Amino acid sequence: MTVLVIGSTGTTGRLVAEGLARRAYEVRGTSRHPSAGEFRFDWYDTSTHEDALRGVDAVYLVPPVGEPDPAPVMSPFLERALGSGVRRAVLLSSSATDDAAEGLGLVHRRLAGSFDEWAVLRPSWFMTNFTGRHPQAISARENGEIVSATGDGRVAFVDPADIADVGVHALTDDVPHNTGHLITGPEALSYREVAEVITEFHGHPVRHRALDPAELVTWLTGAGLSVRFARILADLDTEIANGAENRTTTTVLDVTGRMPRSLKSFCAGQRPSTRPQAR
Repeated sequence: MTVLVIGSTGTTGRLVAEGLARRAYEVRGTSRHPSAGEFRFDWYDTSTHEDALRGVDAVYLVPPVGEPDPAPVMSPFLERALGSGVRRAVLLSSSATDDAAEGLGLVHRRLAGSFDEWAVLRPSWFMTNFTGRHPQAISARENGEIVSATGDGRVAFVDPADIADVGVHALTDDVPHNTGHLITGPEALSYREVAEVITEFHGHPVRHRALDPAELVTWLTGAGLSVRFARILADLDTEIANGAENRTTTTVLDVTGRMPRSLKSFCAGQRPSTRPQAR
């Protein structure tokens, strides 16, 4: 089986590609700026879709980043995938999006209504938000603080490796999943509790600074995000403050047979090149 992985250099796409390769599946990786062995793919350039899909049996779909209404952008590709013989599709979505929602929720419904074999991954917020070049990670390293408009709201942050493992199963299990998978870590934490955990691995104190939604938009745009995307994130923080993400699921255990990774374990296992460093 040949599996097309959209965004194979991204956070989950890279891990899905690696997991498929370990199982000896043929992986077709894609990127907007491909390196050797990758196919060029751009959601907004339909001329890149045909070559990427040729001879493919299954596809891992990562929506265009920062696109508030991805359905019109993704629909031509989904139609072409069906026409080219793709039988299984797995979509990376979000715990903040359900089947009844507009935007990405419409893609959920089209996947379930069009493909005989499908799955939708709905992960909670990524633990990698606190590592690497994410604005929260940079702020933690440089300013000793993470910021949010979540108040005391809790989030069951999840390791992207756990998301990818569920995705690999959804792509390759003999019996198609044909369901949405709400994927969380093992514990729901407030941002204050997150700051306490990552303090252990920074070498200096990290605190949570609570903002209101308008202040968060200003902070995010100052970190380089567009105003439109910053407002979307601020709205999601408001939902977290109201309890929308205060939940855990057994999805990782049910699908993979092992428990999801805790935030403390994730931080402890970071490679030296990405692990937060003291100033």
